[in-house]
Amino acid sequence: MMVLQTQPRLLTLEGGEGAGKSTVLRALRDALLADGCEVVCTREPGGTPLAERIRGLLLDAGDEPVEPHAELLLMFAARAQHVRELIVPALARGAWVICDRFTDSSYAYQGAARGMDVGFIAELERRVVGIAPGFTLLLDIDVAHARERTRGRDLLTGAIPDRIERERDEFFERVRAGFLARAAQHPARFHVVDAGADISAVTEAALARLAAYRRGVA
Repeated sequence: MMVLQTQPRLLTLEGGEGAGKSTVLRALRDALLADGCEVVCTREPGGTPLAERIRGLLLDAGDEPVEPHAELLLMFAARAQHVRELIVPALARGAWVICDRFTDSSYAYQGAARGMDVGFIAELERRVVGIAPGFTLLLDIDVAHARERTRGRDLLTGAIPDRIERERDEFFERVRAGFLARAAQHPARFHVVDAGADISAVTEAALARLAAYRRGVA
């Protein structure tokens, strides 16, 4: 059986919509840069030109429903390109990589929320991805609070919700449960932060978790 290779300098941020991942990612990036580290910030789906085009296919609210298997396989197609073309080369030269979402999102969104076979997702992870983050920060927030944030953000920016953001609250409740289940299964890697708190408190907690983690990384 193929075994996932843990990458200590691969940091991932997970959580539902409206959890504040972008703000926290910038804080983690700035902390690493202040210590003289090379930092690569990226996202999923996306991260390379091809993967970004796949992102458009996945998130566009078009007329044709996206079949769950098609959604899952497109996610992993984008991830395969992302890992090989951007993440692995950056790690190989000693950079820290901070990724907004990674494979855990497939377990939460396509697995827990869509009801896809978790064993199939794990097989794709082993065969297509091959690596796992050393540190995963889960920004946990209740769905009602997250919905308020995303509505406020969209009103402020004029953004139109994408295909996944248009799902019902029940879908996002399953997503949240999926993330918390992953955190329980991988307690050494996951660091859960209450993202419903004030953003300064969330950022402070995230930075403290990263600092403690880095003390154990060569």
